[in-house]
Amino acid sequence: MPITPEQFAVVRRLVFDKAKIVLEPGKEYLVESRLAALARDEGMESVTALVAALRTKPTPTLERLVIDAMTTNETSWFRDAKPFDALRTSVLPALIERRASTRALVIWSLACSTGQEPYSITMLIREHFPDLAAWQLQIIAVDLSPTVVEKAKAGCYSQLDVSRGLPPSMLARFFDRDGANYRIKPDIRKWVSFREMNLAGPWLALPSPDVVFLRNVMIYLDVATRRSILAHVSAQLVRDGYLFLGAGETTLNLDPAFERIDCDRAGCFQLVSRPT
Repeated sequence: MPITPEQFAVVRRLVFDKAKIVLEPGKEYLVESRLAALARDEGMESVTALVAALRTKPTPTLERLVIDAMTTNETSWFRDAKPFDALRTSVLPALIERRASTRALVIWSLACSTGQEPYSITMLIREHFPDLAAWQLQIIAVDLSPTVVEKAKAGCYSQLDVSRGLPPSMLARFFDRDGANYRIKPDIRKWVSFREMNLAGPWLALPSPDVVFLRNVMIYLDVATRRSILAHVSAQLVRDGYLFLGAGETTLNLDPAFERIDCDRAGCFQLVSRPT
């Protein structure tokens, strides 16, 4: 039975209230397909039964599972390429020169999904900037979904996962076979710290970043939440740091503290003013 408008409204309200994710009208098919899988996993007879439980006896666990199911976790290795090219050719060389006295760098990967983005950053550093192994380097990755955070921490990926954007040379160098899967080598995993955090909720106390990856996230959020997230980033980003957004995302009309810089369509921004 197709999801009813009333059932869609229940799920839409929950996802917005808890995660500020906007489910536009027309997404009923997406809600129905994802919740049908969740209902089966939870031993419920139908989406109708699951939504009824949300209405009559909601629990934090059930709400979290629904939000988790409705979160888009599309990702791949070195996704879109341009930001990683800019990181390699422009951003990291400039920061390495400017941080030579402190020999410390902090990189955030926000809404990191199953870990491909922060691990891509780590492999790029190991491949092109091996001297940073002697620096105080912190790569901090967060996501609101405990399920994907646990997968990211494990660093274990299927054949399909590693076929999406991962160069064969890096697969050979930085992964071990684990049955039918591939597992990130421990000396790569140890560079990344994964944490659970909802960007639309209270933020964890994190060290001030030199680089922030916040890519392909804000397109799912309402304007007020986009502004709030950018305000958090601009308040904590170091003055000469860098922000990467997705190709279709911008700070325009959201946060005047940032301006886009010329990095060959990499979606790269810097602070022009500190928020007051």
